[in-house]
Amino acid sequence: MSDANVTENVASTSSKTAASGTSVGDAKKKFERMAKLRELHNKRNEARKLNHQEVQEEERRAKLPANFEARKRRAEWILNEEKIRAKCEEDGEDFDRVKLLHIQADELDRMDRLKSRKKNPDQGFSTYEAATVRQHNRLVQNMKVDLQAYQEEKETVGEDAFYAGRDTLVHGLHKDKPENIDKMVQDLEKQVGKRDKFSRRRMYNDEADVDYINERNMKFNKKLERFYGQYTSDIKQNLERGTAI
Repeated sequence: MSDANVTENVASTSSKTAASGTSVGDAKKKFERMAKLRELHNKRNEARKLNHQEVQEEERRAKLPANFEARKRRAEWILNEEKIRAKCEEDGEDFDRVKLLHIQADELDRMDRLKSRKKNPDQGFSTYEAATVRQHNRLVQNMKVDLQAYQEEKETVGEDAFYAGRDTLVHGLHKDKPENIDKMVQDLEKQVGKRDKFSRRRMYNDEADVDYINERNMKFNKKLERFYGQYTSDIKQNLERGTAI
């Protein structure tokens, strides 16, 4: 065999080996790309499934009442309290005492403040309308309803006039009883007496310094002293001693 044939065979073998290595590398890359694509496909399906579940959960929550979560927590709290109460009865313990042992002091203070607000919802003056409503509710609470007289008047005037509407003429149909008028007069006298106590004039202090020219100026000076007295006390003392710069 000549040298030319040997060289040709070596070159042919080398080219086949290179082609085989290239095909193997391409196949490996293709396999890796397919695996990556399959992984991305699985992640997309998983994300689509989670999104669908979340949408269904949002639709379920939207159909529930607005206070569903609060009612659920309240029901769970009641069930838990009933279990503790039953356990205390079995062990012969005082439920209220056991309950208080598991509540912190600051939480008890907060609960007491909330209870006091519920007993006395009047938190002070806000508007004239709110004050009128509070007074109306307070007066209504003191009234005792006579159901028998209520039914008699209802039968006398009729339901249309008794439950009067905007276009109902009720003049002359209702007649007040003398005892009801006396009750109204007594209630008005109580209101007047209570109002006089709250609007009583403050006692005049003869020993107080006179730094005003009339009653309006006196009130204005008191307001200034209340808000700015701690900041201007030194200046005021210096002016009184005559040592102000």
